[in-house]
Amino acid sequence: MQEPFLKDAAFLRDVAKCNDRYRLWWLGQSGFLIRWEGRHLLLDPYLSDSLTRKYAATDKPHVRVTGQVVRPEALDFIDIAVSTHNHTDHLDGETLQALMMANPDLTLIIPEANRTFAAKRLGCDPGWPVGLNDGTSVAVEGISITGVPSAHETLSTDAKGQHHFLGYIIRSEQWTVYHAGDTVLYEGLEDRLRQWQIDIALLPINGRDPARGVAGNLTGAEAACLAHDVDAEIVIPCHYDMFAFNTATPREFVREARLLGQRYHILRNGEGFTLA
Repeated sequence: MQEPFLKDAAFLRDVAKCNDRYRLWWLGQSGFLIRWEGRHLLLDPYLSDSLTRKYAATDKPHVRVTGQVVRPEALDFIDIAVSTHNHTDHLDGETLQALMMANPDLTLIIPEANRTFAAKRLGCDPGWPVGLNDGTSVAVEGISITGVPSAHETLSTDAKGQHHFLGYIIRSEQWTVYHAGDTVLYEGLEDRLRQWQIDIALLPINGRDPARGVAGNLTGAEAACLAHDVDAEIVIPCHYDMFAFNTATPREFVREARLLGQRYHILRNGEGFTLA
């Protein structure tokens, strides 16, 4: 197992000493920590070994590639946490319950379609999470978050037409970040994203392989092309280097980004990036 770039106390020191106006850190899989003007936002945090334990004796063992960056209970400065959908690496009960205990004023944002499921998994009041859908927004601590449908591997809605899988547009003053959650390309996605003038696109690159037995995502080449097609200033790949059975190398992503002239940045788990 490889070690994170920064972990535990070293990671927390890096966050605490940050004076940059806008900085983000990759926590592994699709998890990111964003810091803006002293506010802290978590995206799809998976900071436990719940899936490794759950699938240990099955034909789909979730063997970690990279160690855990930080314990969730140590993150006692979080204002907002966001879940894109109900899969455990994006809505982890162990992680989120620890964050709820450490941050009594935490705001949790989820797809509205997943409210009942999320409340049951987290053991929380069903009315507590903030639910979003396609095009709906909420503003918390000066940060605006808007839902954009994701297709994992298809667009999925409940009986009310509300999407089970969302990405989010996260805006704070002049900075705009798109976090796709889990998605493949679908008709109209590029048009939805072009209107936002995206500074950073956080896109999965682990691709699709039916042999894995899990829903697929963008390939590396598709992620680079999507970022280029929506005029994203920079793209950061994610959703790899977590589980051995469901990972990918970023080589294809890098090759395509270079061919397109698309700016990109490769992070290691626990490493930060400053938007200047």
